[in-house]
Amino acid sequence: MRIENELQGVTLLGNQHVQYSDNYNPAVLETFPNKHPENEYLVTFNCPEFTTLCPKTGQPDFGHIYISYIPRERMVESKSLKLYLFSFRNHGDFHEDCVNIIMKDLVKLMDPKYLEVTGYFMPRGGISIYPFANYADAGHEELKQQRLREQFTTALNHK
Repeated sequence: MRIENELQGVTLLGNQHVQYSDNYNPAVLETFPNKHPENEYLVTFNCPEFTTLCPKTGQPDFGHIYISYIPRERMVESKSLKLYLFSFRNHGDFHEDCVNIIMKDLVKLMDPKYLEVTGYFMPRGGISIYPFANYADAGHEELKQQRLREQFTTALNHK
């Protein structure tokens, strides 16, 4: 069971008065200690209702975001992640930018061993976009390269 000092800094979970920011806000992200930093294990978030705005037209874009990471000492708290992703609602950026921003913000927040973000955006104008960004520390560079190669293979199989 977690003790109280392990939950310091986790302020959003269980808070019934949380404000949902619809403007990009990485400050809402919170972490908690990883109780198993000696283990290599994967955490995956499935975010099927991601929305953002086209930076040129202001029209809404809808996507499905997957975030997977191998934690080190800190882990992202899921309610804060939900609020963070919601904060893209009125953020005007291209899909590729959003995926890279999410990756960089989470790397800065947690310093994971490995992290990847994949976006599956709904078609607009008859075109779907599936950006992928990943990060690895020195010990996981081979995994980073392998996952990037797999993404090329996956993309080619979707034709």
